[in-house]
Amino acid sequence: MKLKIHLLLLVALPLLSFTAHKYYLSLTQINYKSEAKAVQIIINVFMDDIELALNKDYNIDLQLTTKRELENNDIYFEKYLKNKLNFKVDGKAKNFNYLGKEYDGDLVFFYLEIENINEVKSIDVSNQLLLEHFPEQQNLIKSKVGKKNKSVLLTKDESSTLLKF
Repeated sequence: MKLKIHLLLLVALPLLSFTAHKYYLSLTQINYKSEAKAVQIIINVFMDDIELALNKDYNIDLQLTTKRELENNDIYFEKYLKNKLNFKVDGKAKNFNYLGKEYDGDLVFFYLEIENINEVKSIDVSNQLLLEHFPEQQNLIKSKVGKKNKSVLLTKDESSTLLKF
């Protein structure tokens, strides 16, 4: 009997250590388009994470990709992004335009743009997306200005960065 218990433990313990792990990660891609004189930004986040955050923050029930999805959900997306994201280009605070969103599988892609930018030497990014609701959240920033690429991983402890080009 003792041998059976030991064998069971030998088989069960390794299986219990491989529980499902949820990753909390967003990707923000920042590209300066000189011909458009604009900084174009694409953000992708997991749909269930952004839905939970907005439902809690604004006391709503988004129900994304269902028949009951709120018709005016872009209002909440834009408000949330404007509260959690800040950009400075060459040391000057810049507002972004919320262009819209689209769904792809379990991701939501947000499209933003900062207009009237003649050149870019630096971009200061503050990204606090989902940090309030998910302490393990990481926000990856990838940027391209001209031929220079920069990447940085932001966390709850360090949610902003200065990218120099």
